[in-house]
Amino acid sequence: MSRLKEALLDPGKTLSLYGTTPPRAGATADSVRNAAEKLAARVRALPLDAIVVYDIQDESGRSASPRPFAFTGTIDPRDYSRLLRELTGKPAITYKCVGANDESAWNDWLSAAAGYSVEFLSIVGRPTSGVRYPLPLSRAIRLAAAHPAGFTVGGVVIAERHTAERSESARMLAKGIEGCAYFISQTVYHPGASERLLAGYARDCRGAGVEPRRVVLTFSPAGREKTVAFLKWLGVKLPPETERAILGAPDPLAKSIDICRENLRRILAHDYAKTIPLGVNVESVSINRDEIDASVDLFHALAEVLAEKR
Repeated sequence: MSRLKEALLDPGKTLSLYGTTPPRAGATADSVRNAAEKLAARVRALPLDAIVVYDIQDESGRSASPRPFAFTGTIDPRDYSRLLRELTGKPAITYKCVGANDESAWNDWLSAAAGYSVEFLSIVGRPTSGVRYPLPLSRAIRLAAAHPAGFTVGGVVIAERHTAERSESARMLAKGIEGCAYFISQTVYHPGASERLLAGYARDCRGAGVEPRRVVLTFSPAGREKTVAFLKWLGVKLPPETERAILGAPDPLAKSIDICRENLRRILAHDYAKTIPLGVNVESVSINRDEIDASVDLFHALAEVLAEKR
């Protein structure tokens, strides 16, 4: 576990992660273990630094559009993280949505997480904006970072939120001060947004006289119209020309991998890549076998790009 912490904090290292969603709530212990064993077999040969386990929430309040896939709750991410650590021998980064917890409930959750041996924790805000919650995200981050369990705390970054009206890089700077040691991005299909954000973050860190925290860029294959629609519903910026290129290709999955590869090359081809510690996270938002298998192909494709920059 200490090796992952060292890697997260080492600006000279590029991190490689693989993201997964826990099985559905109510799944039997046997089916949960079977899913974990399949994932462990899938990633066994990959040079991974860690597995990312998401905390899936009902985000119906985020959009007036209908959800392309029905929401299904999952088992506790802490349980699945513990199982994956056992089966893969890799550390797990566990996501947690603050939700409607107040400070007391949040402290209780953190103390219980320590009992699951959670060491790396990515804290997510609420899926619905404009609603007043009992515990501000900034306070939740501070409490987690100061907890006696010694969590290494991370946050989420969304490049598309970085606009003239709302600075995502300023929010990253503030979260770093509050206790975030790293950030994991939303899925990238619009490289221009990531380029602007990273340039702004590097500039803001220089201005504040602080070292940039690690930023891990997430990529996901998409080979079906419904998968593309789901990514867009989640808030992923997918330019119309990119969508047409993927869905109009003879092999949409291969095309999406090619696009992700070139997007990463483009993002890395800037001076900020010399000062911001970067990394990649590969995920699949699909339950279809071919798209899940394609996530491994995507991992290899992105690893080649990272090797070119070393």
